[in-house]
Amino acid sequence: MREVGRPAGTSDAADDTSSPVPQPPVDRDDLQTPALLEVKGLRKAFPGVQALGGVSLRLRAGEALALVGENGAGKSTLIKCLTGLYQPDEGEMLLEGKAERFRSPQDAFDHGIAVVPQERNLVPQFTAGENIMLESLPKRRGIMIDYDRVHREAQKWLDMLGVDIDSRVPASSLSVAQMQLVEIARAISRESRILLLDEPTASISPHETQTLFSVIRALRTRGVAIIFVSHKLEEVFELCDHVAVLRDGRNAGPQAAITDLDRNQLITLMVGRVQVVHELKPRTDGHGAPLLELRGLTSESGAQDVSLTLSRGEILGLYGLVGAGRSELAKSIIGADRVLSGQVLVDGKAVRITGPGDALRHGIGYVPEDRKYQGLIGIHSVMSNISITIWQKLQNLVGWVGGRSERAAVSPMVGKLDIKTPSLSTAVDSLSGGNQQKVSLAKWLTAGVKILIIDEPTVGIDVRTKASIHELIWDLASEGLAILLISSDMPEMIRLADRVAVMRGGRVLGDLANDHDYARMSQQIIGLIH
Repeated sequence: MREVGRPAGTSDAADDTSSPVPQPPVDRDDLQTPALLEVKGLRKAFPGVQALGGVSLRLRAGEALALVGENGAGKSTLIKCLTGLYQPDEGEMLLEGKAERFRSPQDAFDHGIAVVPQERNLVPQFTAGENIMLESLPKRRGIMIDYDRVHREAQKWLDMLGVDIDSRVPASSLSVAQMQLVEIARAISRESRILLLDEPTASISPHETQTLFSVIRALRTRGVAIIFVSHKLEEVFELCDHVAVLRDGRNAGPQAAITDLDRNQLITLMVGRVQVVHELKPRTDGHGAPLLELRGLTSESGAQDVSLTLSRGEILGLYGLVGAGRSELAKSIIGADRVLSGQVLVDGKAVRITGPGDALRHGIGYVPEDRKYQGLIGIHSVMSNISITIWQKLQNLVGWVGGRSERAAVSPMVGKLDIKTPSLSTAVDSLSGGNQQKVSLAKWLTAGVKILIIDEPTVGIDVRTKASIHELIWDLASEGLAILLISSDMPEMIRLADRVAVMRGGRVLGDLANDHDYARMSQQIIGLIH
C-alpha cells in the first residue's frame, strides 16, 4: 500500500476495511502541563443533528494544536462554541482553570480569543485596513476616526504577512485568497492569547502559507496558543505539536503528540477505518488541435498578453501566488471581465464572449473558487442548482420548467457524480462541502460543456472527499473534457495536471510538461515564480 496523499499522478480514492482503528498513546506530558484553555464534555445539538457529542481538548500556552476530522465532524461547530457564536448545551470551558461561558464573539475577544473563521466575515463596503482594525479603530480627540493611523497600523500587519495588498483598497475588490489574508491580518492584529485558525490556508499558495507559519511560530514564542484546523495534513505535521481528532461530533481517540502518529494513522482516525489506496486509471493526454486557445489576451482585470492552448481530454494547470491573476484570467475567458485586446478561440474559431451566457453557448463552463457565494444558490434545491444552465431548453410553450423533465435531466448526473443528498428537493446549502462542489460541477456537465474551468476545486474539503473530487476530475478528462485547473495546492496541481502554466503579475512565465515527480516539478514551478 502506497503512502496516502502521495503527490504523484495517483488517486487517494480508497476502499474501507473492517480493521480496528488503532489508538495513539495518551501524552502524559501534555496532561501534566497546566492548560490555558480546557474543554470538557462539550455538547451541541441542532434540530435532528447532534453536532458535538461530548468533545474534550486541552490547549497550552505557546502550543499549536491541530483540530482535524472529515467534513461534518464538528470542527467548525466547536470553534463557534469557543468564540461565543454558539452556546453549548452541556459541558464546560475553562480559561486558566476558571469556568467561562462566552455570550458573544465580542465576549470571547475580551477574554483574549481571536478567530480566523472558515467563512469570510469582511465588510465589503469597507477598505481592507478598516476591516483589519474594525474592533479597535483609532480615533482623533476621542471622536473622529483617525484614518491615516488606521491604514498605517493595518498595513503593518499586512506587511508582516508578506502580501502585496494596499490597506486602502475596498474589500469588495479583493480576490478570495486576498480576503483570506486580510482575515488573518485582522486576527493577529488583536494580539490575543488564543488564536483559532479555521482553514486559514485553504485559498493561499505555499509561499503565503510559509509566511503565515513564520508569523505563527513567532506568536508561539510569545506564549500565544494556536488551534489550527486544516484538511492539509502536511501542514498539520509541519506546524503542530499535538492533534485532536473529531469524528461524528466526538473525540476519535485521546489527544496525541503529532510525533506519535504518521499520516496513514491520522487519516484512519479521521475516517474510522483503515484505507486501501488505488492508483488512478491510465489516461491518454490531450492531443490534436487546441479546443481552447488564447492569443495575446489582455483584460481589464489584469491579464497581460496571455497565450495558452488547451486540448480535448487535457488538464492544464494554472499556478501562481495570490494576486498572480489566475482567477482574473478565468473570468476574462468567460466574459465576466472585459477583454481589452487579444483573441479567444474555440475549436479554432475566434469568438466574442461578453458574459457567462455567451461562454455557455460556446461550450465553456466555470466552477468558481467561492462556491457558496458565486457558484451556487444556497437556499434553492439541488435540482434547481443543477438544471439552471438548461432551463431554456426545458421550458414548455408557456415558459414553465416542468418538474418531470427537470428531474429526468438532473437525476442521471446526480448518480454519475455520486452526489449524496436526501432528495433532489434538498436545499444545496445543507449539503457537505464536497457534495456542494459536485453540484457545481454537475450544472455544467448537464449543459454539455466541452471546456470546464475549475477554480480551487477542493478548498475546505476533507481528505477522503478530496480524493473523490480528484478522481472525478481525472475521469472527466478521460471522457474528453478539456479542463483548465486553477489551484493553490501544489500537490493537487502536480497530481492532476498534464501541463502547468505558471503565472505572476497577470502574465504566463512558463508552461511546464508535468512528469508527476513532485520534488522536481515543485522546484521548477517555484523557480519560475521567483
